[in-house]
Amino acid sequence: MAGKKVLIIYAHQEPRSMNGSLKNTAVEVLSEQGCSVTVSDLYAMQFKATATRSDITGNLCNPKHFNYGVETREAFRSGNLCKDIAEEQKKVQEANLVIFQFPLYWFSMPAIMKGWLDRVLIQGFAHNYPQCYDAGLLKDKLALLSFTTGGTEEMFSKEGDSGDVKYLLWPLQHGMMHYCGFKILTPEITFAPEYVTENRRKEVLTSWAQRLQNIWNEKPIICTPP
Repeated sequence: MAGKKVLIIYAHQEPRSMNGSLKNTAVEVLSEQGCSVTVSDLYAMQFKATATRSDITGNLCNPKHFNYGVETREAFRSGNLCKDIAEEQKKVQEANLVIFQFPLYWFSMPAIMKGWLDRVLIQGFAHNYPQCYDAGLLKDKLALLSFTTGGTEEMFSKEGDSGDVKYLLWPLQHGMMHYCGFKILTPEITFAPEYVTENRRKEVLTSWAQRLQNIWNEKPIICTPP
């Protein structure tokens, strides 16, 4: 939709991977709609995943006992966060929709993406209790998790060895995204792309493109405990 802004947080090392293709499809389809699309390619950016004192450029509130949450909250208020965090926060502030594109690592996201969340979605910017969940500071934005798995869809079923996929979605969608106020769209899960045919991978990309054509008409899901 013309005028909408989309931020894609992308975490994969290989541009020719399925994740790379899913990201490229999103950029192409959304750009054709007239959306402004920005990609944060975390590996290409060599984004720092660790939350450390160097994230604050000004004086610390308590240099004798470092508290990352307190220090970054105050640094955000005073404009003393380091450049890479401030740049990512600006991208989030401008976005109507944030898409997280990643391969599933140990029932979660890669460390570099988790580090992005830890460093960017800080208190005062994304949440500030009691301003969380429906009252979170990013409540006017949409978030969508698009990820690939190593296991098949059957493995992530109630009867499968990995259990129902909703169990791993709960901390990602509710505990991270919804806590900051994001309205959550249905996740786009690509099961075991390495073990399907090339035709099947093309079908997945076509289906993703078709979904993105109508993404602005989708209604957020209700995050419920598994």
